[in-house]
Amino acid sequence: MQKEKLRTVRKMKGFTQQQMAEVIPTDVSNYSRKESGTVSITQTEWNKLAQFLEVPIEEIYEEEEAKIVIENPVFNDSPGSNVGNSGFSANNMGQITNELSIEIIKTMQEYIGLLKEEINRLKK
Repeated sequence: MQKEKLRTVRKMKGFTQQQMAEVIPTDVSNYSRKESGTVSITQTEWNKLAQFLEVPIEEIYEEEEAKIVIENPVFNDSPGSNVGNSGFSANNMGQITNELSIEIIKTMQEYIGLLKEEINRLKK
């Protein structure tokens, strides 16, 4: 979900994405992803941006997309276990975004399809 309110206020005040990135601090490409909604903006970052822009946080804040929490013993059966090769641990599973969740679901659906093909092959 694009952060139109943030983008509008930033442009209205004459700031570049580079200047905004320096406030958080992050690189300009990551800030751009935050403004476009592909990367989450933390509450601390919202506060810093509002302070820098000299506006109430309500003037720029927009809700993040809903996040899916995966709680499946197959994925996180022990503290600190990794999920596949993604590097996510059981302790931070709640931080998976919709985009990543969709990719995980697609991968799992492909895997299920392969398993079904293998079952059919073995039945013959």
